[in-house]
Amino acid sequence: MTARIDRLERDGLVVRRSHPTDRRGTLVALTPKGISLIDAMLAKHVENERFALAGLTMTEQQQLNALSIKLLADLKAQDGLRP
Repeated sequence: MTARIDRLERDGLVVRRSHPTDRRGTLVALTPKGISLIDAMLAKHVENERFALAGLTMTEQQQLNALSIKLLADLKAQDGLRP
């Protein structure tokens, strides 16, 4: 994670700040340049999602959504149980 944040910081997309109540912690925030990049990429991401789901009916998309929510909830519940 540190290497990724280092690259984002080097590219001017994020800044690090000391955590106000925990000396061990660091907060990471998007810079204006990072926000602009996210805004630009979000539209492309949504377009890719629409393309990927185009072969499914609306009912199938709703079923996929419900199953995804169930899967993520189960994974979250099992987080402490991984080997």
